[in-house]
Amino acid sequence: MADRRKIKLGVSMVGMGYHLAAWRHPDASAGGNMELQHFVKTTQVAERGLLDMAFLADGVGIRFNDRPPGALSHTCKNVQFEPLTLLSALAMVTERVGLVATASTTYNEPYHVARKFASLDHISGGRAGWNVVTSATDMEAQNFGLDGAPAKGGRYDRAIEFVDVVRGLWDSWEDDAFVRDKESGVNYDPAKLHILNHQGEHFRVRGPLNIQRTPQGTPVIVQAGASEQGRELAAATADVVYAASQTLEEARAYYQDVKRRMARYGRHPDNLKIMPGLMAVPGRTRQEAQDRYEVLQELVQPVVGLGALANYLGDLSEYDLDGPLPEPKDRRDHSRGQIFIDIARRNNLTIRQLYLSIAGGNGHRIVIGTPTDIVDAMEEWFHGGGADGFNILPTWLPGGLEEVVEMVVPEMQRRGLYRTAYEGRTLRENLGLAYPEHRSILARRAAIAETLGSAAE
Repeated sequence: MADRRKIKLGVSMVGMGYHLAAWRHPDASAGGNMELQHFVKTTQVAERGLLDMAFLADGVGIRFNDRPPGALSHTCKNVQFEPLTLLSALAMVTERVGLVATASTTYNEPYHVARKFASLDHISGGRAGWNVVTSATDMEAQNFGLDGAPAKGGRYDRAIEFVDVVRGLWDSWEDDAFVRDKESGVNYDPAKLHILNHQGEHFRVRGPLNIQRTPQGTPVIVQAGASEQGRELAAATADVVYAASQTLEEARAYYQDVKRRMARYGRHPDNLKIMPGLMAVPGRTRQEAQDRYEVLQELVQPVVGLGALANYLGDLSEYDLDGPLPEPKDRRDHSRGQIFIDIARRNNLTIRQLYLSIAGGNGHRIVIGTPTDIVDAMEEWFHGGGADGFNILPTWLPGGLEEVVEMVVPEMQRRGLYRTAYEGRTLRENLGLAYPEHRSILARRAAIAETLGSAAE
C-alpha cells in the first residue's frame, strides 16, 4: 500500500535567519531582528507555503559568546523580541500557521508558562506550541542570581516535573465546564473544575489555572533534546521533536530510539512527529544555488566564526585557523558540540573550514541545489525512516524562506509529498495529532474498565 503520509514542515525564524552572516545579506534589513514587520512578512510567507509552524527559538539572555573579544559586536545574535509577546502579535495577521516559542523550565514557574501558552492558544484560535528547553549557559544563569547553569541532571529532573505540572494546569477545566447561562446565572459547572494540588520535589502548585481549556485541548509540546535525558523527556511528553542529524544513518538511529521509548509511556509512535533541521538553499541550477550560498559564506568574519564555535567548544582563537581542530579544552557538555567535533574529524577540516561548514546550519544538514535535489534529499529521509518532516532553516529572512516556498514546495506537491491546502485550523489538526482527552475523562474510563473487569471475574 502506498505511503499516504505527508511531509510536515516548520520554519525556524529566529532573528535574521540561520546563517551567521544573515544580517549582512545585501537584501536584508540589517535591524530586522527588532522590526515587527520583518516577522509579519516571514510568518505570512510561511503560511503561504502551507507550513505547519513558525518556530521561535529563544534564550533568557544573550547566548552568543564574546570570545574572542569582539565576536558579539559583529553578529546580530544579540537582541530579539520576547517570543510570546511577538507571537501574540503575529496571531493577528495569520490564520492557519502554527506559532511555537521556546520557554525555559529552568528560569520560569509552571503557572506562568501554562497561562501564557494557554492565552496564546486562545488568541490564535488553537495554533500555539511550547518548545520545552532547559537553560544550559552561564550567561543565562547570571541573569537570575546564579554564577553558572545548574547541573544537567538537576535541570532535567526539574523539567520533567515542570511539564507534568503545566499539563495538569491545562486540564483545570473540562472542555464543557463553562455553560455561561445568563437566565439561571450559572457561569460554569463546579463539577467540571479540577484543582491540581501538585506537591512535588521542585514545585508546590495548587491551581486551578485561570484560563479555560484551550481550542487544542492542550497546546502542542515541542522538544529539541538530543541527550539521553532529552530523548526520554521527548518520548514521554513531546508532540514534535526538533532534531539535528547530518546523515540518514544518524537520523534513522535517533528516530528509532525516541519512538521506541514511547511505548513505556503508553504512547503510539505516530503521536510524535520528528522533524530534523534542514537548511535548504534552492536555485534554478546547482550553480545558482551555490552562488546564493557563497554570497553569505564570503561575509563570515573569522571573529564571528570563532564565536560560534566558542559556544560549544571553547575559545579557539589561540590556534592556527588553517590548522586542525585541537581537542577542546573547555567544551560545554552539549550534544551540538559533539556534532561539530564529528563533522571536523569525519571531513578532516581545519578550524576555518569547520566554522564555515557550520556557519549556515549550525550542525544541521545543508542541501544546496535545484528543487529536485532538495526534495530528493527530503524524500530519502522521509521514506527512509529518518524524519516525519523538517524544520526549515532559511539562510536569511525573509528571502531564504521565500525561495523555499516558491521553488521547493511546488516540487514536493508535484510528488504528492506535501499538502495543497491546510487540513484544519489548529496546529494539532494540521500535524495530524489527536485531540487530547481531558485527564478526568481518561480516569473515569479507566475506572469503568476496572469495574467491568472485576465484575467479569
